[in-house]
Amino acid sequence: MRRGLCARPFRISFLRRQVPQAVAKSTGNITMVPDKGRREGASGQRMWLQQRLKGLPMLLSSSWARRMLGGLGILLIFYWYLASEGGFRLFSGSEDPRTVTDNCLQVETQQWKAAVENSNGLMSVIGADNRGQLSGPAVVGNGHLVVDALSNQLWVASAPASGLAAIHLTDYVPLVVLKSLSVRSVSRAALIHFQEGLVRLFQCIQIGLSHKYRECITLREDVIVHRSRPHLILQKIHISNPSDRATVFEVNNKPSIIGNKFSSSVEKHNDQEFLLLSGRVLTEERETILVVVATEKMANRLQLAAKSEFTEHVVSVVYTLQLVDLTKLEESFSKLRDAAKVEMSELLRMGAEELYREHQKMWGDLIISGVEMKKITDLHTPSSVTVNRTLFYVLSMSAAPLLDVRSGAEEREKLEANLNYADHCFSGHATMHAENLWPEEISSVVRLLQLTNLWRLTLQKRGCRSLLAAGSHGMLQGMVMSFGGLQFTENHLQFQADPSVLHNSYLLRGIHYNKDLINLAVLLDGENKPFLHVSVKPQDKPVKLYGCEAGCMNDPVELTSEIKDHIFPVMVTRPITPLLYISTDLTHLQALRHTLHLKAILAHEDHMAEQYPGLPFLFWFSVASLITLFHLFLFKLIYNEYCGPGAKPIFRSKV
Repeated sequence: MRRGLCARPFRISFLRRQVPQAVAKSTGNITMVPDKGRREGASGQRMWLQQRLKGLPMLLSSSWARRMLGGLGILLIFYWYLASEGGFRLFSGSEDPRTVTDNCLQVETQQWKAAVENSNGLMSVIGADNRGQLSGPAVVGNGHLVVDALSNQLWVASAPASGLAAIHLTDYVPLVVLKSLSVRSVSRAALIHFQEGLVRLFQCIQIGLSHKYRECITLREDVIVHRSRPHLILQKIHISNPSDRATVFEVNNKPSIIGNKFSSSVEKHNDQEFLLLSGRVLTEERETILVVVATEKMANRLQLAAKSEFTEHVVSVVYTLQLVDLTKLEESFSKLRDAAKVEMSELLRMGAEELYREHQKMWGDLIISGVEMKKITDLHTPSSVTVNRTLFYVLSMSAAPLLDVRSGAEEREKLEANLNYADHCFSGHATMHAENLWPEEISSVVRLLQLTNLWRLTLQKRGCRSLLAAGSHGMLQGMVMSFGGLQFTENHLQFQADPSVLHNSYLLRGIHYNKDLINLAVLLDGENKPFLHVSVKPQDKPVKLYGCEAGCMNDPVELTSEIKDHIFPVMVTRPITPLLYISTDLTHLQALRHTLHLKAILAHEDHMAEQYPGLPFLFWFSVASLITLFHLFLFKLIYNEYCGPGAKPIFRSKV
């Protein structure tokens, strides 16, 4: 039978430490003998330790003691793991990264947060599989070319002259890829910037053993598909090495990656060399698209010294042609090569920085129109980032002939006429709550093409053909007008939103009307009552604009009389008519009130009270009846307790 600690108690003895003293009485002094006392004390301590060690086996023979020691060991191992780098990796989240490169990435991307918080961009940390948490592909385009920056793929349109009908994936690798040869760890992030029209890739690279994030090498890449030059792709590379060590980057060799699918040759312009590549794309309809690319040539390796920076712009020109006659294959390739070489030579003379600024200016001119969400009070209205992302993607898939540097004055004048004359766009109800037109997520470039074509079809069927003929400017104009329910007629612009959905605040910005820009906002006052806010920004010779609210019962207000904003109340008519009218013809608005034939004009809150009068009378009558019956039942219980037969007296007699 096993005997434990409780069955066989062991004896614990304590030794008393005695320090001998010698007392001298001859002179009346006390004399201590410290050496002898210390020796005897040390001997006593050794005896105590020996007795404790003898009792240790009996202590370990107890099951509860073994469990306690085992648990203590597990706690020590767990504490050691938490103190190590693995523990930091386990418990560090995306909001508070612990690794060196993650800390570097968090600091460097702080400047992106303003754009993300204002719904002007999408940002995500990218994993090793080139995937992040973006709600759409990291693409940028101009209607002729589309570049997926994360997957490094190039898509080309098959019929750029007639608008974006279809795009096709090529085998060409559009972006230069740099890889550090002495990397220890790396963290990456991507930003889609809606306001600048670019995709930004960022890397923090650790090459040494230093745990200071400030010594990480940073690699930033800006990917642009030029807005006014339909064949231009621009990649801006910037590397910063703040560490004390030099580093080497390997630069991919595009011909070796492409393989036999593209033929390549080296061309020279002055002292600069560039590659000229030729290939084909076979569409699903078995049609052939010829692709010719001229791109700057970089060295296979890039060495960056300590405490230094490096900036490089990679310019690429892409020409495509849908081949109709196979007998003219070589002739068509020759024409494309000549065009690519001519444009490449011109761009190299201009300089990449000038091209970069030109793109920013043209993109800013394009997005002068847009939608801004101020306040959202329901789950069915798209968020600000959803709206801006959809507008950005559709613009990236649409050509902008008004911005094309090759467009002549006569063609530009015709396009501007289409933009200023919107015919009867947009007819029908507003698209604000159409989830298929404002999706929360877009999974791929193919899905993006389907969304763009759906928008084109919707606008065509709602009277916006004239706007679509103006390219991406007209596409954006139609999308903005459809969001709130704006419609042009022969004599005026009317706002025909549903009065029941005005609990959200938003701004429709940059509506083209008679060469002027109109901003229309639906706002809420302190009592959550909606009102309309209108402002006009003249673009050309000042032309008088007038506006009046629903029914036009009050005299129209001149919107361009002075530089200030105008406020209109939200009035609802019976039957329902538009909430606001804007026109250049004052007489037309004054006569309009006599042609509407209205039964009544109500304030918005009165209209909503009639639409949602509350719970029916039967419900409130049932609630009141139940409350009354409950109190009657309670009164009966109290009465029977104190006043009914057999009730006990409340006060007892003292007798």
